[in-house]
Amino acid sequence: QVQLVESGGGLVQAGGSLRLSCAASGSIFSINVMGWYRQAPGNERELVATITHAGTTNYADSVKGRFTISRDNGKNTVYLQMNNLKPEDTAVYYCKYRDLRVRRDYWGQGTQVTVSS
Repeated sequence: QVQLVESGGGLVQAGGSLRLSCAASGSIFSINVMGWYRQAPGNERELVATITHAGTTNYADSVKGRFTISRDNGKNTVYLQMNNLKPEDTAVYYCKYRDLRVRRDYWGQGTQVTVSS
């Protein structure tokens, strides 16, 4: 089992910044992918960004150039730096850990990000 604890959400004005953190604990396997997804009311959960254990990143087109994903493998923690936030970024942000050995996904509880106009 893997446990994920997210932090860093909140309320910010348009154009502002927030940094999300997600710490993983438990049965961590070194070969993994961690990432952030978000879900706005009435919408499906969507990819925001992912990063592999080796540092390869992938971003949704809507956040490219504004969001940066990074990780600290020693701390099993992934970060999402969000700059120039827009009202359409408002959503619950979820952290995901994928164990590539067994192809199993774990999700965090989610953290609310609200961007006011």
